[in-house]
Amino acid sequence: MSKKEATAMLSILSNSFLIIIKLVVGFLTGSISIISEALHSFSDLLASFIAFFSVNRAAQPADADHPFGHGKYEDLSCFFEGLLIYAIAIYIIYESVIKISSHKIQEFEPVWGIVVMFFSVVVNIIVSRKLFAVGKETDSIALIGDAEHLNTDIISSLAVLVGLLAIKVTGYHIIDPVLALIVAVIIIKTATELTLTSAKNLLDSSLPEKDLNVIHEVLRNYVQIVGIKYIGTRKSGSDKIIVITLIVNKDLTIKDGHDLCDLLEQGICSQLPNSLVTIHLEPCEGDCCFCNKPFVK
Repeated sequence: MSKKEATAMLSILSNSFLIIIKLVVGFLTGSISIISEALHSFSDLLASFIAFFSVNRAAQPADADHPFGHGKYEDLSCFFEGLLIYAIAIYIIYESVIKISSHKIQEFEPVWGIVVMFFSVVVNIIVSRKLFAVGKETDSIALIGDAEHLNTDIISSLAVLVGLLAIKVTGYHIIDPVLALIVAVIIIKTATELTLTSAKNLLDSSLPEKDLNVIHEVLRNYVQIVGIKYIGTRKSGSDKIIVITLIVNKDLTIKDGHDLCDLLEQGICSQLPNSLVTIHLEPCEGDCCFCNKPFVK
């Protein structure tokens, strides 16, 4: 099992345990905020399963059907995770509004809920930090997306924890469904961020401006390059796919051109790990717009 897969499995185990204890306490007390937190954790569990599957699949080498690899599985999984979270949020909002509008707020003893929420916060902080660390190290959008889910779980669990403490002190049980609505809003925010990020990668949007600047900076170091005709970039999972067409000195030999491409690829990959670089060279013609001009961006 790879490091990415082992980290995804850790998230699956922790979420499974938290779901069980939240559901038990939620149904025993009748607290909609605790039950909403269990549903939130359930969405995290499904996200963890999807992350585990996607990083496993994305790690498969390129084949005849997928010549650019399987990295899009990570982007696709992240998109479906976002849709899943939307569904969970809608259900929580529905249940909370029903309870508030019907004025049937069930009273309960919040002590066990306080204990469970505190424990959930601690566990999710530990696991999310691990997911973020490995996700950034491996540039895995699936693991980072899973970590984002847990981060929202931490925030919502803290909100529920504070609310349960308030119920214990004040005795106002209407705080319970109001807390559930707050949890739903937090969930929707996360879902929006995840779906937009993954959709951007699925639609082959360009790499961020900072990555493009890195590419331009590497190209500036070589005087053989007269100008840039085209730079196309996109993201596939953790892979950065970069296609470049350069105008070079027309007297460059085939070997010198080949060596130049190797140097450029090494320079870009050293600055942008997991890059797949393809470079096409075109000779500068005597009457072209690039001749006798300094390097242009």
